[in-house]
Amino acid sequence: MQDGEILSRIKDLIAEEHELRGKLTAGELSSEEENERMRSVERALDQCWDLLRQRRARREFGQNPDDAAVRPSDEVDSYQQ
Repeated sequence: MQDGEILSRIKDLIAEEHELRGKLTAGELSSEEENERMRSVERALDQCWDLLRQRRARREFGQNPDDAAVRPSDEVDSYQQ
């Protein structure tokens, strides 16, 4: 996945977060459904940001950014912010 594709995916996930919050506020979604889907979106966002950071670091140090890979969500979740 190229940087532009990752950034586009991040944008889509952020839009989905806003949509979920709106649906919850409008009563179109239960809080349980919203929480479950929100956790999934947050994990995907964490993975996208991690992949983008990996690609940028590889590029900065003269390595091939295409060798960066998506890491498991449980690994990415454990990182300090």
